[in-house]
Parts: sequence; C-alpha cells; structure tokens
Amino acid sequence: MRMKKEEYRWFLKDTVRTTVDFSQTQQNLGYPPPPVQKPRPESSHIIPLPGPDEAGALCDISVAEAIRRRSSHRNYSAKPLAIEELSFLLWATQGVRGDRDPVRSYRTVPSAGCRHPFETYLAVFRVESLQKGMYRYLPFDHALLPLGCPSDLESRMSRAAHNQPFAGKSAVTFIWTALPERTEWRYSEASVKVIALDAGHVCQNLYLACEAADAGTCAIAAYDQELADSLIGVDGENEFVLYMAPVGKL
Repeated sequence: MRMKKEEYRWFLKDTVRTTVDFSQTQQNLGYPPPPVQKPRPESSHIIPLPGPDEAGALCDISVAEAIRRRSSHRNYSAKPLAIEELSFLLWATQGVRGDRDPVRSYRTVPSAGCRHPFETYLAVFRVESLQKGMYRYLPFDHALLPLGCPSDLESRMSRAAHNQPFAGKSAVTFIWTALPERTEWRYSEASVKVIALDAGHVCQNLYLACEAADAGTCAIAAYDQELADSLIGVDGENEFVLYMAPVGKL
C-alpha cells in the first residue's frame, strides 16, 4: 500500500528516535564499526593529490564573500579545473582532520556521531593532469582511485541525471553514495534523517569552496537511481547514489 505524503514526514521528525532500543544497536552490542573509508585493492594504483594547504592558496576569499556569492550554476566554460582546485574541493567536502580513528573520523564537514556515511565518486571531464574517466576519492589518503572510463561517459552521466545535460558538460561531476550501515551501527533506524542532513552539510561546503575557486556548481537530487548506481558500479542496496553536483569554471 502506498504511503500518503503526510506519512513520509515521519522521516523528517526525530520522533523515530523514541522507537529505537539503543541498547540493541550494533555499537552497544559490541560489534566493530564498519570502516569509515571503503577499502581498495592492495595492488591498486592511486593518484596522490596536492596537499590542502597548497590547493587552498589558490582559493583565497573570505567566508563572508563566499556566502554572499553562493549561487547555483548550470553553465560552465570550457576551461579545465586545475588539479589543485579539485584537491581543494575534495578536501573541503570530505577532508580528514587529525587522527585516523576507526570509530570517529573528524573531517571538514559535520556528521552525526562522526560516522560520515558517504563515498565520493567523480566523473572527470576536464581536470588538468587527470585523464577523463571515473574516480573514487580516498579521504584518508587524500588521493584518487581510478575506476576506468566508459566510452560514452558524457552521455551516461547526463542520462543518469535524468537527461540534465549540464551533468555531462562539467569539468567534473561529484557523485556521493551513501553507505547507511556506517550510521546504522550507532543509530539504527534513526539514521535515515541524519544521513540526509549530513549530505546537505557536504554539498553546502562544495558550493562555498567552488565560489572560492572561481567555479560553480548545482546540486542534483533528481536522478535515475539504477543508471546512477550502474555508472559507478555499486550494488544499489548497501551502497547507492544519494546526491550529485556538477562543477565547472565560469
């Protein structure tokens, strides 16, 4: 039976927390936490990124100015994004700060319980020093894991975004997946709301970082779930696309 629209509002309320027996969460039952970075094959080749300090030197405006200029942009120039700028954007959205802890991963964005339930994938079209293709960001390494390049990447990216052409005409399109078990380990059924809130924290940082890099972005929450999951090769159940954001120079 289909739920009425009013019933979906349940997921926006914290009432759900009162229905959870927190003594029975995986954390309180003594289960180890899921890894806060998706593992990669040991033999895989990764591409180190410039350090955040080096990248940040290119993006020197005040927070107030970045907020004042914040806007959604769907039209981008043909100018490529510098690898230092991409490094800065990745650090701003998922960069790791301080010690690498298996339970708490302190990053540049807040997350409920420090669980950070996202992975960042990139469809790269015009980034200096990178070949066109798909990549996954490794925040603990501040590096990229190449995932290959479909021959029709621009078309597949646009179709995955419900035929919004700017998704395939960017310099790079950010694709965030959710791995709910990271947050469910601590919050069980109460995870749904906070995962959605966490996604907003990440994308807002991307907006502000883009303004600092003389670039623009536009968040996309309307996409074809199956095509998007297929594009990056995730199972659609334990990991699935949650949000997208094309980025390009203006």
